[in-house]
Amino acid sequence: MHNKTLAEQARALQAREISSEELTRVYLDRIDRLGGELNCMISVTAEDAAKAAREADQRIANGSGGPLNGIPIIHKDIYCTSGVKTSCGSRMLDNFHAPYDATVVAKLREAGTVMLGKANMDEFAMGSSNENSYYGAVRNPWDTAAVPGGSSGGSAASVAARLCAAATGTDTGGSIRQPAAFCGITGLKPTYGRVSRWGMIAYASSLDQGGPMARTAEDAALLLQAMAGFDPKDSTSVEESVPDYSARLRDSLQGLRIGLPKEYFGDGLDADIARLIEAAIAELRKLGAEVKEVTLPNTELAVPAYYVVAPAECSSNLSRYDGVRFGHRCEDPKDLEDLYKRSRGEGFGAEVKRRIMVGTYALSAGYYDAYYLKAQQVRRLISDDFNAAFKEVDVIAGPTTPTTAFGIGEKTDDPVTMYLSDIYTISVNLAGLPGLSMPCGFTGDKPVGLQLIGHYFNEVKLLNIAHQYQQVTDWHQQAPEGFE
Repeated sequence: MHNKTLAEQARALQAREISSEELTRVYLDRIDRLGGELNCMISVTAEDAAKAAREADQRIANGSGGPLNGIPIIHKDIYCTSGVKTSCGSRMLDNFHAPYDATVVAKLREAGTVMLGKANMDEFAMGSSNENSYYGAVRNPWDTAAVPGGSSGGSAASVAARLCAAATGTDTGGSIRQPAAFCGITGLKPTYGRVSRWGMIAYASSLDQGGPMARTAEDAALLLQAMAGFDPKDSTSVEESVPDYSARLRDSLQGLRIGLPKEYFGDGLDADIARLIEAAIAELRKLGAEVKEVTLPNTELAVPAYYVVAPAECSSNLSRYDGVRFGHRCEDPKDLEDLYKRSRGEGFGAEVKRRIMVGTYALSAGYYDAYYLKAQQVRRLISDDFNAAFKEVDVIAGPTTPTTAFGIGEKTDDPVTMYLSDIYTISVNLAGLPGLSMPCGFTGDKPVGLQLIGHYFNEVKLLNIAHQYQQVTDWHQQAPEGFE
């Protein structure tokens, strides 16, 4: 049953071919047996999961419950979960048990999902490899010597290894799509404001967005259906009606206009990845799509702009962790200043400290105009590039990442090279657009992801394209050896 997709499991539950309690036990056993090898979990909530599964089975017996009722999932440990540790992958919050559920958690709980536990992640969502966690690096199930991507690497590895039916992630500069590509699953970063950020611990408030990570586009559509919607508790939530994401999965792609940005196919892109992207585009052509070249001239400025804006916002957001109200506190501080310095020095890891320092510098009085303001102006130019391209095409396609999953420790001493792992994903966050990554092949034994970028609130079209592609290919059905 663990090899069935979320949609297939939902049908099996409704037909009473299996109970939620039995399905939950299958996954908990797999987590117990295989999770340690990947280091993909921070918390496992076995007792709570068993209770939720029994309640889901009761709803099925009563003839109630929607398509997600009884489905076991994992939440990224950035979402507050009532009574359960919410660490954000950091020593700073190692002792923090949230007193409430994030809106995403509450919505999925109301939909009847069963939470198996919380997934490992880069500390405070800062990283592209999941090596920055206080709890140690997560391993990629396709190659346990390689990274799974970050910061949602624990979620991606869990889905790929069949330790859950689906998982939640967050994406600030590619943190759903990049690990989805590295682990061979489908990951969707919705339009900024589509999914509530309330109760999702903030990294960069104008960029963070929650989204689904699953095996297929059909599964992602079911998960997004429950996650999306306006939330009055979130000032960045957009009051936009939520369509039926599953209703148009089977729409024809005849006449679909796909744009290929020439900037995404230059130096730096692995030749084997380029070949697989071209093959995937050829499949979409067979399904009726038309393809043309477009240009996104400010793409090369995305990485430097992002690494000013995001650290500046993280510098502000992380100032609340001071050892006073909650989180890590140093022992025996001499005075208030010592409390602040040692609590933050002990509680934050190296990458978080690096970004706080960069952000604080960029926001300082003498440099605000030169760095932060300039980066925001570049951000508008990047958004304008996309708006111009969408006058010519319906969606934009290209690689999700320039390389496949790299080895653990391979880039830890070179932060700039690590940052370039997100070169094709960062622009989407700066512009606030939706983006999806889906598996489109392998180089050697490592998965490759095709990225689709849509116009604002056009997640329906991205899911439709991905679903149609997955009807004529089987990359999404492949399982890593040892985790079948």
